[in-house]
Amino acid sequence: MEKKRSFIFTNKRHTRRGIMSTILGCIDLVSLALALFTTYEAKGQAGFNMGIVGFMITLFALIGIGLGYFGRMEQDRYRLFAYLGLTLNVFVLACISFILYAGAYGL
Repeated sequence: MEKKRSFIFTNKRHTRRGIMSTILGCIDLVSLALALFTTYEAKGQAGFNMGIVGFMITLFALIGIGLGYFGRMEQDRYRLFAYLGLTLNVFVLACISFILYAGAYGL
């Protein structure tokens, strides 16, 4: 018996908030990697500028988490980018939290 071919047409689209969350997550991840590399090259002497960069990374990660959460709640939309953005931003926030914890307790 031959399998019947059929097309599924849908008007679903990816959420704009989810896409923005993913973009912010990628920017955060690259910024965090560059900040860590710059601090490593300076032999651990992170200056005031790296503190500002870390604060901005944290701020963008929190905004990305919010965008991903609200993008996940939209009806009749694909949620791939919302979940991807949430995952990236939570990972970056966990990395920043670990760096702050390690700095405070001397790990």
